[in-house]
Amino acid sequence: MSQTPSSFIERINQVKQSGATELDLTNHSFGQPYGRGLTTFPHEVLDLPHLTSLNLRRNSLVDIPESIRELRSLTSLNLSSNLLPSLPNSLSALTQLQSLDISGNSLREIPEWFSNFSKLTFFNVSHNRLTDLPASLYQLTELTHLDLSGNFLTAISERLAKLKKLTILNLSNNRLSGIPAAVYELSSLESLSLMTPRRILTENDNENRLKEISPKILQLHKLAQLQIDPSGLEIPPPEVGRLGLANILDYFRQLQSEGEAYLYEAKLLIVGEGGAGKTTLAKKIADPKYQLQREDSTKGIEVLKWNFPFRSDKTFQVNVWDFGGQEIYHATHQFFLTKRSLYILVADTRKEDTDFYYWLNVVELLSDSSPLLVVKNEKQDRRREINERQLRGQFSNLKATFGTNLATNRGLTEIVDEIKHYVTHLPHVGAPLPKTWVKVRQHLERESSNYISQDEYLSICERNGFTDLKTKLQLSSYLHDLGVCLHFQDDPILKKTVILKPKWGTDAVYKVLDNATVISNLGRFSRANLAEVWSEPEYDNMQDELLQLMIKFKLCYQIPETQSYIAPQLLTSNQPEYEWSNSENLTLRYSYEFMPKGIVTQFIVAMHKLISDQRLAWRTGVVIFKDETQAEVIENYGKREITVRVAGAQKRELLSIVNFILDNIHSSYKRLKYTKLIPCNCNVCQNNSSPHFYHFEVLRRALELREEKIQCQMSFEMVNVRPLIDDISNSLKSEEPVQRVDSGFVFHGPVQRVVIQQADGGTNVVQQQDESKRQLAVRSAWANGTFYVFTFAIVIAGLGLLAKSVSGYTLIGLLTAGIIFVPLIGALQLRQDDRLSERSFLTLMRMVIGQLPLIGRFFKMAESTSNPE
Repeated sequence: MSQTPSSFIERINQVKQSGATELDLTNHSFGQPYGRGLTTFPHEVLDLPHLTSLNLRRNSLVDIPESIRELRSLTSLNLSSNLLPSLPNSLSALTQLQSLDISGNSLREIPEWFSNFSKLTFFNVSHNRLTDLPASLYQLTELTHLDLSGNFLTAISERLAKLKKLTILNLSNNRLSGIPAAVYELSSLESLSLMTPRRILTENDNENRLKEISPKILQLHKLAQLQIDPSGLEIPPPEVGRLGLANILDYFRQLQSEGEAYLYEAKLLIVGEGGAGKTTLAKKIADPKYQLQREDSTKGIEVLKWNFPFRSDKTFQVNVWDFGGQEIYHATHQFFLTKRSLYILVADTRKEDTDFYYWLNVVELLSDSSPLLVVKNEKQDRRREINERQLRGQFSNLKATFGTNLATNRGLTEIVDEIKHYVTHLPHVGAPLPKTWVKVRQHLERESSNYISQDEYLSICERNGFTDLKTKLQLSSYLHDLGVCLHFQDDPILKKTVILKPKWGTDAVYKVLDNATVISNLGRFSRANLAEVWSEPEYDNMQDELLQLMIKFKLCYQIPETQSYIAPQLLTSNQPEYEWSNSENLTLRYSYEFMPKGIVTQFIVAMHKLISDQRLAWRTGVVIFKDETQAEVIENYGKREITVRVAGAQKRELLSIVNFILDNIHSSYKRLKYTKLIPCNCNVCQNNSSPHFYHFEVLRRALELREEKIQCQMSFEMVNVRPLIDDISNSLKSEEPVQRVDSGFVFHGPVQRVVIQQADGGTNVVQQQDESKRQLAVRSAWANGTFYVFTFAIVIAGLGLLAKSVSGYTLIGLLTAGIIFVPLIGALQLRQDDRLSERSFLTLMRMVIGQLPLIGRFFKMAESTSNPE
């Protein structure tokens, strides 16, 4: 008896009867409970020896029988998303294959007999477990599309250069340390990808660590698409890499045409608790003869320059950033703690109040593991031991710890020597730059102004050899990311100004947060308040830009329909009382391995337009409202978690927006480790205030592996996985294609467009599908009602003519038919707009029937009887 499900047998028989040469046995119920599809190869397929295309995608096949060799006419075979641990030798007989997809299985090797596939042009072996590639692969010289992504490859042989016809090469999500040299020999290449996952990495995930792109990339004249993670780049600088292929090519062309120059400059950031001695250390580094004095607590950030001789004839400049230690400043660390910098954590050994765990975590998180030194400020020679071995085991960027007495300079020389060593060995130091870049940087260094207009900046570039607007802006982006200046090119207000002295801008921002009036008003301020705070001449005519800078940093937001603003860091700490319906809530919880400060205040700024009552925003939480639905987002810093509850009519829609915004905030911390937790919906947990929670990634992985149920650790019931996922992922029909967005959120079905309005006036388009069709519908006569008017006129005219020649009963029948005819046209309109569903059609018909004389009266009476109030 056949083990092949009847639905698949039906498809096979249809192909057999029609004489078709293509058979699609894709499992369309993939991911649903009991949706395993084929578990064994359907032998009925062997009765179709003339097949040229066979698709077995998204089933549960664990092996392929030897008899598949009988399908010798196959030119296309798709075995993707099955459970195959290996491939049978019988496949080698299918020598006519031109397209082979074996992605999403558990393959550990590609057999040597693959050289038999001499006609293969398309080969996808992505998301398997390959650690090496056989020589036979490099003999497939007809290949044009090769996808090796999602494996465990650490190197690619130089023999790859033999695949001269390759146009698309995907090496994403492997363990490569750079672009393989052979890639630069692929003269037909049009698309190259070496991306890494955007979601949180685990020990089982793969991450390409790309440090350098060779100038040989200019040889790839047909290359139109390059997908890389630029964060680890040294050549070209990551600021160039993140701007895309065109800018990378421009960088290398400029190096070729102008020659190379170098910037010997770096950033040193000193962090720690307030009063630890950070300012004294900064001044001692620049001048060991500096005499100690009572230092006022640093307000915001102090920046000073320190120069020392380098390589006999060069001068190395260090920009020393001294951070205020007060907690109000912690939420702004993410904007200034930059990568490719050296960090010093200063600890006061007398107070013993330094939270090493917090500071080491925040530096590792925000600086992408830049090197860090710990300086123990041993005032009055009071020493304190720390468990350096344990800390180094946890934080690989911790390079050394030092003890010093800044009053006597004990240990200072050793500290300064180590600083010189580490700043001169930062990745960007010594990286070649076009000569024009260095000329402009040096010109800006000599400028005495706090800021200049963008037009002035462009003019300086032109006077120093720049001719192209794009490369001028490329340089300002590079200097912005280095912390040399601030130029927010994506902001309609801030892009008009280049802030040459970042300290001037940050001082202005912190003057607002430190203002006594603003603090006493719990963060609320007006433009009149700002005029008082920024009354000095240096801020004249720049108040709009400075206010926008605060909004850009997510430090404040405007209360809708008012001229007042709120800095959420200064809101009350007390959670207000408010009513909340606990009935049928959707719940989501974020649990953090380390939780940086300021996530919820950033969320409040991003979602401020949905805060209908400002009393429902406090320092660690907020309640937002949208479409008769409310969401509560609360931070519990002690437990390192954020909880989200949503209640109301449009729960899934609002939860998806909350999830997207939080994911966006999380993505600004490159290595933030957190877990999404989904509450159990079993009989015991459903009404329990402390239900069992599942890891979202575990549920997602269960679906990938066709595991339909998972055990609750509270009731020990077996629970369906799909409903747990659906509760938070706003799914529609599971058989519809899944669309993933950068935030990691999943939308199912025909999502048209989701736009999130940001606090700074910008927008994020979450997903857009079939935009041309949407615009076409808007422009057509169907959309503005013209067709309905035309149709109605024809019907009335026809009835007028018929009234003279038919009986009264016939006329009534024709009139009824005419009334029904118009909503049918409306149904066609819904169909064209992709809005036709069973519910929308029934709603339309109910409305029409309700308007009919006599029939409509009975219909309404029946409806009111079935739905009593």
